[in-house]
Amino acid sequence: MGCSKNLVDSETLMGLFETAGFTCTHDSDSPQGDIVVINTCGFIEDAKQESIDAILEFAQAKEEGRISRLYVMGCLSQRYREELEAEIPQVDRYYGKFDYRRLVADLAGAGAAEARAARHLTTPRHYAYIKISEGCNRHCAYCAIPIMTGRHVSRPMDDILDEVRQLVAGGTKEFQVIAQELTYYGVDIDGRQHIAELVSRMADIPGVEWIRLHYAYPASFPWELLAVMREKPNVCKYLDIALQHISDRMLSRMRRHVTKAQTYELIERIRREVPGIAVRTTLMVGFPGETDEDFAELKEFVRRARFERMGAFAYSEEDGTFSAENYADDVPQEVKTRRLDELMAIQQNISAEIEAAMVGSVVRVIVDRREGDYYIGRTEFSSPEVDPEVLIPASGHELRVGEFYDMRITGSEEFDLYGSAITE
Repeated sequence: MGCSKNLVDSETLMGLFETAGFTCTHDSDSPQGDIVVINTCGFIEDAKQESIDAILEFAQAKEEGRISRLYVMGCLSQRYREELEAEIPQVDRYYGKFDYRRLVADLAGAGAAEARAARHLTTPRHYAYIKISEGCNRHCAYCAIPIMTGRHVSRPMDDILDEVRQLVAGGTKEFQVIAQELTYYGVDIDGRQHIAELVSRMADIPGVEWIRLHYAYPASFPWELLAVMREKPNVCKYLDIALQHISDRMLSRMRRHVTKAQTYELIERIRREVPGIAVRTTLMVGFPGETDEDFAELKEFVRRARFERMGAFAYSEEDGTFSAENYADDVPQEVKTRRLDELMAIQQNISAEIEAAMVGSVVRVIVDRREGDYYIGRTEFSSPEVDPEVLIPASGHELRVGEFYDMRITGSEEFDLYGSAITE
């Protein structure tokens, strides 16, 4: 359940189990095994409920004898282990986010938990997620993640680079660099930001075709990273940077440590120093105290910034956060929903215009899969699963999944493109 960071944990766990002699399947529609492991999410209320529903579903399967053992790990059980143990005792054992290797030790012995095992990729072989750190030191008012994950801890750079080399040897070409806050990478080690150095060294590894960066933070942005993105041809011109809001009053209440003026300056500098970059962001509506005037500023921000990629969500009060303990959740749900719809409608029109402007251009595309009459691919400006795709008619084309092709863009929709492979 949950984010790509959880997915990496699941892939690591599956690799350990397989090294110990187990056979693993991931997200099976009709599970056939004796043992079920659920990796939970605890980010917002909807995600928590989805995780709880999954636990209850498999708890019933255990009671009916369709599985023999049930284990739960991840963010939800990291935070609510005692409550879950009391409410759903059918689970054989709960683990948190960081002690899941104990599950391997419990089932296969201590040696198995300490083994060096390759991740079992659940993504297509040609791309993978690379997690470079855990935790977060930012403590935004609304966010429960630091409560679950603790302070930022960077992975040793050599470990990350070794993992990239190992994945390249297995056929991986594209790497999504992920962290709760990737621009903080290295600060906990020696007080300096090392994300630019890490990405540069990754880019120098033979076989790395694309590197894409996710989850940057706007305050104290490492400007040297932009030079790496501009100068390294295999670092995608793509940056995922969550901005959340633009009103100074909201940014202050959210404890974002950045101002409206600084945010506009940041976006302008990113686009100036990395021409052609696609900026992806996430925005929030309905934070406690958000007025009509604050929301009007947010709408104007979206119109002016013209983000290539944008998502938005309504505020959800989370236990233990600064906002839950200090602010009343005073924006009615119907107002949150209306504002969310309004904001996404603005972005929908912007996305349609941006996609339409690409018609006639030639772009490099990686093919992810085939669905019916189309191959489905992506440009460097799109991350898997969340961004627009390129649909290529299969008739007349024999394309290989995981390969790159030059494509002429022949048409567009609000969030997707149509393309045709250019043949010699």
